[in-house]
Amino acid sequence: MPRTAPRVIDSHVHFWDPASRRHPWLDEVPALFRPMLPGQYQQQAPRSDGLVFVEADCEESAATGEVAWIESLAASGVPVLGIVAAVRLESPDVEESLAALARRPLVVGVRRLLQDERAGFCLDTGLLRGVRAAGDHGLAVDLCVRSHQLVELVELARLCPSTTLVLDHCGKPRIGSGDLDRWTGDLERLAAHEHVVCKLSGLATEASGGAEPLIAEYLRRALDVFGPDRVLFGSDWPVCTLETTWFTWHATVTRVVQELSPAEQAAVMGGNAERFYRLGDVRGEAS
Repeated sequence: MPRTAPRVIDSHVHFWDPASRRHPWLDEVPALFRPMLPGQYQQQAPRSDGLVFVEADCEESAATGEVAWIESLAASGVPVLGIVAAVRLESPDVEESLAALARRPLVVGVRRLLQDERAGFCLDTGLLRGVRAAGDHGLAVDLCVRSHQLVELVELARLCPSTTLVLDHCGKPRIGSGDLDRWTGDLERLAAHEHVVCKLSGLATEASGGAEPLIAEYLRRALDVFGPDRVLFGSDWPVCTLETTWFTWHATVTRVVQELSPAEQAAVMGGNAERFYRLGDVRGEAS
């Protein structure tokens, strides 16, 4: 009998509307400075059965409104299975912020963008306190860093053993720069901590037009290092559209995982996102 395609849960999707919330980074990316909404995503991602919305780096004052907006989209029928909300993890009042987010049933994780922070920031006492507190509230922490910061994440993972840590975009390796082996070594040290998982996402953008075989090699390395039970399919839509399409990225990942068993493919393409983000769990009443 022919194999049935696994259920696809896209673990990394953004939506935004510049008319409603300001995203300063969009000023530098005119191709994306326009509404990017669920209807467009659903047209471009026909094989997606559900998604995890990841905060889109709006102004800090608009972060709570962003969560409320995504909740309203989910209530209207958009297949949002979970929300990774923005939070300043190093803030003195982070406990209060996390407690409020944890009361919202769709919020399954939090993210504080780290990719442009100074050296050593990932290990600041305040940030570590916030990462640990997120775990105490049952929330995963997405980590968006560049490859040179992976060494800091290894120590962060050691110091925060009770929080599920989700590495976005495989740690943003500089594809084509010749650092494949160094990146792999850093990834191996990070993967030694079993509470860390990795998203197979974002690499087309890091490759800036690089050939698919090279991108696929990075995906294979991540899959080999973390294993099929600790990697998650993600598109990084609509940022991915700067270099590829959702359909092409899905096909690229599918080709890399096609040698796995059907159960392992199902885990990578959806099951792991359900498990690590605890999709469907209800921790309390929405606020």
